[in-house]
Amino acid sequence: MADVKKSPLLKNGIRIFRPAEFRLFINAIPKIEYKDKVEALLYSGARYNEMRWLYENKKAFKDETYIEMPSMKPKARHKVRIITLNNQGRRAVSMFLRGKKNLPTHIAFDENYNRWAIKAGLDPAGISVKSTRKTWECWLCKAYPQNWLQIFLSQGHTEKVSMEYYTMLPFTDDELKDIQYFVDGWI
Repeated sequence: MADVKKSPLLKNGIRIFRPAEFRLFINAIPKIEYKDKVEALLYSGARYNEMRWLYENKKAFKDETYIEMPSMKPKARHKVRIITLNNQGRRAVSMFLRGKKNLPTHIAFDENYNRWAIKAGLDPAGISVKSTRKTWECWLCKAYPQNWLQIFLSQGHTEKVSMEYYTMLPFTDDELKDIQYFVDGWI
């Protein structure tokens, strides 16, 4: 059970989930289709608008193994990036793409995130659709520090951004062990 009395982990105002918090959060989501959407967002580490794009462009989910994501940022260094997925990521993205509907608007899903956090007994401070992406990168950096290059390329960041924002968050030893459950098989 998550210690909901711990201070929320925030980076630039965005909540980074501890593993136990994420379990509480996902279990508070009442509909399986929304759980699938949230898990796809987490395990892909993709931006919200990228996952909306993927739903409309399912062929970018190559061999149901990885995502070939074109850049949606005009100033991006790389025009295409490969989003690496572990087994849980492959399952989550497959389930999301089989869903009846794409992700709702960013604003509507932010409201859902807030409602689910409260239902889970979590402080909703900083929780938004950006939380899953930032959580995933933090967890990968903690679990695979020797693979930062692969992590930040998969996430579409520079080394500077990845090092500055995603590697310095304090997780307990127990949380680090728990993170491994989620990221296992990513490398």
